[in-house]
This record gives sequence, structure tokens and C-alpha cells, in this order.
Amino acid sequence: MNQQDLLENNKAVVESMWKALGSFDFELLKSCLHSEIHYEDVPTEDPGAIGPENVVRRLSVAWDHISKQEQTLHHMAAEGDVVFMDHTEKWTFKTGETAQHRFATLHQLRDGKIIKWSDFWDMSNFVGQFPQWFLEEMAKMHGTDFTQ
Repeated sequence: MNQQDLLENNKAVVESMWKALGSFDFELLKSCLHSEIHYEDVPTEDPGAIGPENVVRRLSVAWDHISKQEQTLHHMAAEGDVVFMDHTEKWTFKTGETAQHRFATLHQLRDGKIIKWSDFWDMSNFVGQFPQWFLEEMAKMHGTDFTQ
């Protein structure tokens, strides 16, 4: 496979993963993830999630409480095994509240699957939009719940 085909394939894997996330298709999402995936929200202090099952468990902390997740892609760039996205996410909670924020996301791929997923964002801006009841739900979880 030539370099251009590799870049296009890597971008397609990332696009498929985000489409799966937005449609709550966690089986498809897991199929895009390497068995050794490490997912992290960079501005937080917790260790992130390791492994596809833990990634889904961690995402479900939010996804169990939202009815819709909309994405707007602003830019996508690929170089080697890295795909970078500049995108906006809008969450609609099952109780009607919304939160919207812009993210920079770095994906590293190995063997055609995402092995590293790092979200960079302004924590105070995004979390500051969350309803109080959701903050209380998130506080019940501990970072180590997703690393074992």
C-alpha cells in the first residue's frame, strides 16, 4: 500500500469511529479500536481508558445520559500513522439541556486501528455547560474504573 492510500485508510477508520460514536453504535466503534487503545481527555487528571471495552464504559458515563451527539468537522489532517481532527461536538441530554464545545483530537493508528485517542479541550468551558445532575453522575466514577 502506498503512503497516500495508507493516509486515506487511516482517515476512513477515524471517520468511521466518529460516525459510530455519534450514532451510539459501540460495536462498530470498538471495531475501529486497537486492542491496546489508550483513550484520554488530556485536560483531566485521570489516567484515561485502556482497551476497547473500557473506552466504551468510559464514554457511556456521558452517553447513557445524552439523546444526541452532533459533530461538525472543521479540519482533518493525516501524516504517517496520525490523524488530527478539529471538530465541534454538541451534546443534547435526555432532559433537554445542551452543551457544545470545540475539540482538537489526535488519533494514532497501528495495524489499521486506533491505538491512541487524545482529546484536547477547555475543561472549564465545556464542563461549565453541564447540568448539575450530570456533574453529580460523573463524580461517582473514578479514573481507575477504566484502566483495568
